[in-house]
Amino acid sequence: MADDKKKTTDSGEAEVQANVDEVNDQGFLGTRVDPTPLENYTLEGVTSGKPTPETDEKLAAEARDSSSGL
Repeated sequence: MADDKKKTTDSGEAEVQANVDEVNDQGFLGTRVDPTPLENYTLEGVTSGKPTPETDEKLAAEARDSSSGL
């Protein structure tokens, strides 16, 4: 009986770890609604003039469109 419980626990731990790994790889929890590359929000991206929805109307429209389907 103890072996059955151990197998169930190990299976559950593996599933949880896989989910945590996926979130860590993605960098956030949930659905990404802003299509802007994340590097555009970095200091280097901002100082080099990379567009963000706050600075570019086309990107603002894309962000609005992608978030409206949620």
